[in-house]
Amino acid sequence: MHASAERETLPTLDGSTRAARESAEPHDGRTRRAYQFADLAAYSFRKRLLIRAADLAFYALIRVVGSTTRFTVEGWENFEAAARDGGLPIYTSWHDRVFLATYFWRRRGIVVMTSQSFDGEYIARFIQRFGYGAARGSSTRGGTGALVEMVRLVRAGCPAGFTIDGPRGPRHVAKMGAVLLAKKTGQPILPFTVNAARYYEVRSWDRLQIPLPFSRARVRIAPPIHVPADTDEATLEAKRDELQRALDRINE
Repeated sequence: MHASAERETLPTLDGSTRAARESAEPHDGRTRRAYQFADLAAYSFRKRLLIRAADLAFYALIRVVGSTTRFTVEGWENFEAAARDGGLPIYTSWHDRVFLATYFWRRRGIVVMTSQSFDGEYIARFIQRFGYGAARGSSTRGGTGALVEMVRLVRAGCPAGFTIDGPRGPRHVAKMGAVLLAKKTGQPILPFTVNAARYYEVRSWDRLQIPLPFSRARVRIAPPIHVPADTDEATLEAKRDELQRALDRINE
């Protein structure tokens, strides 16, 4: 991996934005959460140890980096528009920005799709420590069942989240999952990004960004995208393209 950095100096998160963000968190515990874990007995002793070690290591790393990051937020009014009148945003971003996004949107009961693989198992475990739920499956393995489960959970009161080019790419190409979920549930898609000023870039398909501690990050939130229930296939593709353009724009 190698180090990368943005040159722009970011202002600190102002008090009014911080207060708005904290007031929007579901402190009352009414948001339902979904935790789906595999039976570890199905894994070898070595893999069970690796799952538990990765669970704790990723949780600790994200918590340390996230708690020392100074966030600046642009477009918070777009989140408020999506959440107005009890709306449940479908949070959508690129896979390479998932690290700080996990910390920033914590404790909201967001359900995300995680694969049924070995990697998906420890991911499902450490994200629940940040208040997320997991619908198991991906666009390449068990995805249809996971999407059905996400529809059920959103209708039960859980917001949802997608790394929309995951789990294996192509990088920065939006897939259809969030658009289909929006059509089925009537909830708005909320495109966002979290851009760290200093980070390591992993040599992986997505070039995952691992922000450095005590860095700064800019959260940019685009206007919500609505998908009517009677949307046909051509319009679904147009909505997917709208999502693509929104994510491209806020990541410029």
